[in-house]
Amino acid sequence: MSYNKQDYIRIKAEYSRKYLKAQERAQERRLELYAALPEVRELDRILSGTGMDIMAVIAAGGNTEPKLAELRARNDALLAERGRILREAGYAEDYSDIHYDCPICGDTGFVDTKMCDCMKRALAEAGYESSGLGTLIRTQRFENFSLDYYRAGGNCEAMRMAVAGLQKFAEEFERSTYRNYLLLGGTGLGKTHLSTAVAKKVIDRGFDVVYVTAVGMLGDFEAKRFGDGSGAGNDPSRYAEAELLIVDDLGTEVTNQFTLSCIYDLINRRINTGKCTIINSNLSFRELESRYGERIASRLLGEYHPILFTGTDVRKQKLSKK
Repeated sequence: MSYNKQDYIRIKAEYSRKYLKAQERAQERRLELYAALPEVRELDRILSGTGMDIMAVIAAGGNTEPKLAELRARNDALLAERGRILREAGYAEDYSDIHYDCPICGDTGFVDTKMCDCMKRALAEAGYESSGLGTLIRTQRFENFSLDYYRAGGNCEAMRMAVAGLQKFAEEFERSTYRNYLLLGGTGLGKTHLSTAVAKKVIDRGFDVVYVTAVGMLGDFEAKRFGDGSGAGNDPSRYAEAELLIVDDLGTEVTNQFTLSCIYDLINRRINTGKCTIINSNLSFRELESRYGERIASRLLGEYHPILFTGTDVRKQKLSKK
């Protein structure tokens, strides 16, 4: 796994703050108890010395078990007395204990050397946001992609195979994975839904995904090249470095020599570095070649697995049923 670097740094820092905050809150409650119940302070002083007492018994040698048993009995009695005092004063017995958000990892994010599930979930949530998909990723999943809207056009089986292929790609995604997809077809036929579903699965597996419209992506390249240096927009280097890049609506951008150069360089670089890309477009094969020229079209058609979306706009079908 290789989560987005910025997300990982931010989440790791958040865990460090959570860990320290839990310690601070416990200390504040402990001091509160000591002020209200001085006898608890004395009990805690004795209990804190148990470790040193055990070490002294072991260092003395001989038959240590009777003395260790005596220390354990004393410790249990002190803890029972402490609990009684707290209960009678209206406090929970664990009032001064450290209460972590995650008791499994103690808010460190790791159990031994393995990342805790809580931190994986936090990174996945961060990945949803940093991917650029926002709320779409929470609603557009493989589970709610319906093939019913493709039955009338007679292409239901082709779509079923396409969905199965994309789902397998997402569920088995690894750093060594190299496969690109070109999703072609008219508006409202499910290209964005399926590419979003892929993004969610891949993010949940712990990989860095970037989703961007062609217009937004090329706007970032233009800001980098011709901007005023204010830093507005996203750093376009993300589009080359992401383990999975999804470019939506290719063909809606203004086409000129600069944008053609950016598209070619990005596609070529990702091919050369073996990084996966999904491109969605309303254009046909012929329109792609006419608009982008042979250099770009040959790479798209030679390195990308095409999936053709046909039928009637799903959104219109949904509206007609209301």
